[in-house]
Amino acid sequence: MMILALVLFLITYACLLLFPKYRAYIALGVALIFIITRMMSIEKIITLDWMPNWNVLMMIFGTMGVVSLFIESKMPALLADYFIDRMPNVKWAVVALSLFAGLISAFVDNVATVLMVAPVAVTVAKKLKISPVNMIIAIAISSNLQGAATLVGDTTAILLGAEADMNFAEFFFFQHKFGLFWICQVAAIVSALILLFLLRKDKQPIHMQEKTVVTDFLPTYLLLGTILLLILASFLPLPDSFRQSVPINGLICVGLFLFGLCRNLIKKISIKTIIMELDGFTLLLLFGLFIIIGGVEEVGIIDKISEIIQNVSGGNVFIIFTIFVWASVALSAVIDNIPYVMTMLPVVTVIAASLSIEPYVLYFGLIVGATLGGNITPIGASANIAGIGILRKEGYEVKAGTFMRISVPFTLSAVISGYVLVWLIFKPAGLPWLG
Repeated sequence: MMILALVLFLITYACLLLFPKYRAYIALGVALIFIITRMMSIEKIITLDWMPNWNVLMMIFGTMGVVSLFIESKMPALLADYFIDRMPNVKWAVVALSLFAGLISAFVDNVATVLMVAPVAVTVAKKLKISPVNMIIAIAISSNLQGAATLVGDTTAILLGAEADMNFAEFFFFQHKFGLFWICQVAAIVSALILLFLLRKDKQPIHMQEKTVVTDFLPTYLLLGTILLLILASFLPLPDSFRQSVPINGLICVGLFLFGLCRNLIKKISIKTIIMELDGFTLLLLFGLFIIIGGVEEVGIIDKISEIIQNVSGGNVFIIFTIFVWASVALSAVIDNIPYVMTMLPVVTVIAASLSIEPYVLYFGLIVGATLGGNITPIGASANIAGIGILRKEGYEVKAGTFMRISVPFTLSAVISGYVLVWLIFKPAGLPWLG
């Protein structure tokens, strides 16, 4: 069974890489094989053991919906207009747009962030009669960088929250220490300085004469309400048994989206665009992957991988941490980080237990490497692919070299700062600095 599960798992990974348009169907097909061979049982999928997975799926679905309403309201475009109108030249406008995209992506899906902010960059470029390539690349890689900043920032962050049992507030302050949010902000500042240097010659003056008009503010309130309620839910004194059996965060996200959808129906506002923007493909992909990873864990492969990593590192926590960060950077540059993170989080849990340490430094190292590592290549993250697609529609074919001229120094500066900060802040107590 272990050999069969491993072969199926490797085939799944290869097919996800080779056939990106069919990822959801591949994952569901292999998941069905896992169920038929009893490596994963239907009974487990419908029990409380699987409740964290249902909570993740509901959170992603609800957040997608609220974000779709938010985009339709044009509020992101208006906010970007205000940012740009206060910038002296193109160089600062690109940096402002990238930071703005990063801030949004801390609370909104990365691809959705690119779809919100990129049209503003294209409009600015057209008015100034310059290429929008640098702007779009900066927006895409910045949105990836901030994906780990909050519980709802990216699918990988939601997966981390489920595995590590972290609530929304703990992404800001964890165990009375600065959390991932602040680590991401430092990385954003460092990478923004690199971006300023790379674009030092772009000094054309800029000014936006017409600003976007927003007439519907409810989606903005819904997005803010989602964030606020997730924070409040994390502080409610609820029994652990209740939290494990009820998908609280998922119900909050789905409930607010359905409220916005019902409001549109009552006011006879078309919901076709909203429904079309829901990424059911990703939800099906995640559902299939949850089953596959669960089966892989059941047959003992996760334990075997953890043994190999421990043998290679000699049980040195710092070396294990370093392996997770930089292996994640390398792998996330060429493969989707969602199945990778989903696979490796249980490995981290097992390794930490075997070393009798808290797993958080390894969790955070994995997430820093995986979320920031996807910035390196044009195909390393969905946000990058979306940005390249927007440029292609505008008549700009972006070569890998052009993309990487900005992405490599940007990513390395962000990863290095995150790598250092995570170790300094969360190094297990009692260990030597490199032990």
